[in-house]
Amino acid sequence: MREALAEASAAGLRGDVPIGAVLLDADGAILARAGNERELTGDPTAHAEMLALRRGAEALGRGGSGWRLEDCTLVVTLEPCTMCAGAIVNARVGRLVFGAFDPKAGAVSSLRDVVRDPRLNHRVEVTAGVLADECGEVLHRFFDAHR
Repeated sequence: MREALAEASAAGLRGDVPIGAVLLDADGAILARAGNERELTGDPTAHAEMLALRRGAEALGRGGSGWRLEDCTLVVTLEPCTMCAGAIVNARVGRLVFGAFDPKAGAVSSLRDVVRDPRLNHRVEVTAGVLADECGEVLHRFFDAHR
């Protein structure tokens, strides 16, 4: 989570909402890291989670199956939104670890639970609230400074 927090801080310094993500392989080594890049790139889908998933799949380079991340863990500073939760399921991520809960847009616990929906063909193991106070504080400081 500390690595994801570092990515979040870097995103905030660039003017993006400070959310960070890292994708770990089965041994815990970092495959990919990212912070939000929506402002940087003008891409509305450039959430930290989406970027880490793309970069991780590229790093694995498993031919046609590189997108299957069943043995990977995604660590993110904020509970993923619906778009990111859907991508996590579609990428077959094995485990999700997140920090702060997002009562306005969270799609893993707060508003809905996309990643563990029994109607879907893949469910993700979830660990929630890791360093939640620190993760939330990064966001509070950012938004306080931009109001």
